[in-house]
Amino acid sequence: NALSQSGVVRQDLRTSFNGMTPVADGVQVDLVLTLVNVASACAPMAGHAVYLWHCDAEGQYSKYDTTDSNYCRGVGITDAAGQVKFTTVFPGCYAGRWPHMHFEVFADVASASTGENSLLISQFALPGDVAQAVYAAMPIYAASIANLGGVALASDMVFSDNTAEQVAAQTMVLTGDVAAGFAATGVIGISV
Repeated sequence: NALSQSGVVRQDLRTSFNGMTPVADGVQVDLVLTLVNVASACAPMAGHAVYLWHCDAEGQYSKYDTTDSNYCRGVGITDAAGQVKFTTVFPGCYAGRWPHMHFEVFADVASASTGENSLLISQFALPGDVAQAVYAAMPIYAASIANLGGVALASDMVFSDNTAEQVAAQTMVLTGDVAAGFAATGVIGISV
């Protein structure tokens, strides 16, 4: 369980932690997630723990596909504006799934460390045009080119049953470019 390991609360997800040393390669993404309470006029939610994890540039998940690493996963605590910031790499695309990042929201870091009683578990999709540009730019993403060609948001097992409006809300907004990296944003709404 990554959530119970020392060092999991962090901002830079490119490195491994808790004694592991591998580092994730790929196009840098500086991500800001904003947690809001939809039952209270979308007021920002401070002090909550957000666990973010995703595959690496080769479409592999640390701890599972690459057991000697635990990069591309970590917990952040939301600030007074309800925001949590991570630096990571753009994930690859593996067969059958649209490029995405998973997240889980907990009431606080103590709850996150047990991995129990989460308030929400969900995923963000990544924009297809950005994914195409990233995958074409670096050899480490080579397998993702064909994998992306074989999937669509409309057929993805997670996003396919959503309306166009819902998919838009579940898709991160990215600005920047492959050379300089990307700034990404996403809003997580929960009702408490």
